[in-house]
Amino acid sequence: MSAIKRFNDFLAGLPMTIVGGIFLVASFVLPRIGYPEGELLAWVCVFICGIPLLYLSVWRIIYNKGISKISSALLITIAMFAAIFIGDLFAAGEVALIMEIGAILEDMTTERAKKGLKNLIALVPETARRIENGKESLIPVTDVRVGDVIRIVPGETVPVDGKVLSGETTMDQSVMTGESLPVDKAPGDQVFSGTVNRFGSVDIEATKEGEDSSLQKLIRMVEDADKNQAHTQRIADKWASWLVPVAALIAVAAYFVTGEIVRAVTVLVVFCPCALILSTPTAIMAAIGQATKHGVIIKSGVALENMGAVDTIAFDKTGTITHGRLEVSDIVLMGGASEDELLAMAASAERRSEHPMGKAIVAEAERRGKEVPDCEGFRMFAGKGVEAVVNGRKCLVGNPAFVYGDKVPADVEAVLSGLRSEGKASVVVQSDGRTIGVLGLSDVIRPEARDVISELSKMGVKTVLLTGDHREAAEYFASKAGVAEVRAELLPEDKLSCISEMKSASKVCMVGDGVNDAPALKSADVGVAMGAMGSDIAVEAADVALMTDDITKIPYLKWLSNAAVKTIRTAIAISMTINFFAILASVAGILNPTTGALVHNAGSCFVVLLAALLYDRKYPGDRKAEAGRGSSGKNGSHGVPAMAEEAAA
Repeated sequence: MSAIKRFNDFLAGLPMTIVGGIFLVASFVLPRIGYPEGELLAWVCVFICGIPLLYLSVWRIIYNKGISKISSALLITIAMFAAIFIGDLFAAGEVALIMEIGAILEDMTTERAKKGLKNLIALVPETARRIENGKESLIPVTDVRVGDVIRIVPGETVPVDGKVLSGETTMDQSVMTGESLPVDKAPGDQVFSGTVNRFGSVDIEATKEGEDSSLQKLIRMVEDADKNQAHTQRIADKWASWLVPVAALIAVAAYFVTGEIVRAVTVLVVFCPCALILSTPTAIMAAIGQATKHGVIIKSGVALENMGAVDTIAFDKTGTITHGRLEVSDIVLMGGASEDELLAMAASAERRSEHPMGKAIVAEAERRGKEVPDCEGFRMFAGKGVEAVVNGRKCLVGNPAFVYGDKVPADVEAVLSGLRSEGKASVVVQSDGRTIGVLGLSDVIRPEARDVISELSKMGVKTVLLTGDHREAAEYFASKAGVAEVRAELLPEDKLSCISEMKSASKVCMVGDGVNDAPALKSADVGVAMGAMGSDIAVEAADVALMTDDITKIPYLKWLSNAAVKTIRTAIAISMTINFFAILASVAGILNPTTGALVHNAGSCFVVLLAALLYDRKYPGDRKAEAGRGSSGKNGSHGVPAMAEEAAA
């Protein structure tokens, strides 16, 4: 059986199809220049292009279930044999040839759309330099284990995900994140498999291995992208199965009414729903291919089609609308202290703290170039604050209850109230019993968030903010981003309930990045995970993964989905219109099998080419992104890649 399949694949390939086409043209030309026996050359084309057609129709009869056994290939096979029966060898060869051309065009579109996947697979290195007991050895990548120390020299591709232990370099992360600029790496920074080391030599500690690496995960997602058929595609396949017997009935009726077998054969030729069948898979694969170029991985045609119908998008706050990292946003001075004194005192006391607020305070002091001396007598009170001796003075840094108990001074309470109204956390700093100031800390809103929400609004999409944060913080960030509806203080199950409620009246997309977003991502009509470098659980639960945490990809995704659905509907309408008028012309005797095959298969080729154009269609927002292009962060975690550059890549 494998030998038969190999022979069939050989005949169905482009080289043999070209050979068949040459013989078919010769069979048309030679009789017209005085060589009537040249018509027999059409048999070569019938054999080369007809055998794969016959093989496919028989295979579907044997292995497909129910009505799907009756396929377009079966109808074309019947039409081919009918043309042979009436002695029109050219029509028989032409039907088979143009069917093969349509299949090759579809394959070319699909292969082009999967070009990004092939490039990714080619990026996977075969070996890695492992450092063990001070010695370097070259080992297969499959032998690398978590915790191994791997050396990466300039020009090499990173074999596994890891953390830089020593050395500094610059990495080209464009394949993973779409960032056009290289990213500097230093000890403590993360590196990802498939990225390219441009300059220095670094040693990394492997944090993932084998199939768990970022590159392998990306490859798996792209490979799975075309496994799930879109709803439109399933409808098209169903229509094709029912149209075949309808075509047979019309052909029989045409024969009995007109008494001309040629008209019946022509009906069979033009009735085949090839264009209808090709319209959805080619458009879906073209759209998925374009999205991959932009760093957006769409896992299925169903997700793409559903995104086209989405009219409500729910955003998680932390890591989505915001960067998900705390920064010192306000420094309020009291008791005659200077800003330097306040920040130095707080940073010194928090230096040994592992709390995110403490780390943010120390980072702010270091960013300003302040010296942060070590403290003495450090004590940490979970959920409250820290106590330490800094430069001989007892220092308390923490929440108001920790510093004051139940009696918060009125002037301090006024400051705290103002910060709370803006959704900010507060830390009171006290030195030897004297309040010297209050530090306000806040998550950092993405500068592009407002433009993204505005763009979605122009597309007629309603936006909602879903977050577990306090209402004040949620409403503050929602107002900054322009999100009209806020649902705050939500547990994961509450987010799930909100999604279910919204789905009753809308088509809902959920955008999130954390483990707690996974249930909502799975429940939504379309789930979009922010950054494949984020939570593995969120990425696995989502239908779409953004390979960077760039939320400007959300309007692009919506635009692309709309364009794909419109292309599919246009292609279906065109194919059905062509078939309708071709059938009327066939019954009326205007078309014969030869001209009917040309008209019908021209429609099929047009549909495939229409889908191919979708692959290179430019997103209108590229010009806006070009005007407001941002620069990437040091670690590539919070950069905003320019969409215009990515589209041109």
